[in-house]
Amino acid sequence: MTNHCKTVGETFVVHKGFKVYDFQKCLEYLEIQGKTTYGSSFKISKMDHPTIYKLLIYMIKDEKAAMNLKIDLSKGILLSGAIGYGKTSLMNLVRPFAYQTSEYKIKTCREVSFEFAKNGFEALNCYTLKQANQSKLTGYCFDDLGAEQQIKHFGNDCNVMAEVLISRYEQFVENKSVTHITTNLSASEIENNYGNRLRSRMRAMFNLITFDKNTTDKR
Repeated sequence: MTNHCKTVGETFVVHKGFKVYDFQKCLEYLEIQGKTTYGSSFKISKMDHPTIYKLLIYMIKDEKAAMNLKIDLSKGILLSGAIGYGKTSLMNLVRPFAYQTSEYKIKTCREVSFEFAKNGFEALNCYTLKQANQSKLTGYCFDDLGAEQQIKHFGNDCNVMAEVLISRYEQFVENKSVTHITTNLSASEIENNYGNRLRSRMRAMFNLITFDKNTTDKR
């Protein structure tokens, strides 16, 4: 791959007032940024191109391509794949392509759980409640769902991420607040860990994007 594109602005041209992206240039940009962020050994596998294409179509809000791929642009992304597939790095690297109104922060589920353990339910407010000047919740990608443990705060049992996601589901229904998730859990494992109630809501909240089962470990 010839690495030329160092900025998102180099990955598209404007035609009749619309940005037209070049997928190859997007890949070049992502690989350059990946090497800068994660080290010179970072490399995008050809096998991952379909997954990356779907993520980019979602981020740039290409309605026609999204429809062809059966991606609902009003929902979030649930990026699923085995440990070492590069889920976290991809969700970080594609962020610059997101519309300003679709920006999101990345937070590990373990961090959220530790915050709950330290400060209780009040620690979850920044993920589940709107600020006074907000029309919807701050966008978040909760990384590595399933890696956190059920943690007690002064004896209070709480499946922290289930609590956060159910609250964000209510905001999704009310005002289309968007949430993203990465996980290596299967659908049945999500149900076992978080219950059928949450799994049914996750179907409504997320577009499921998965890696090819033959994808190589990038660690």
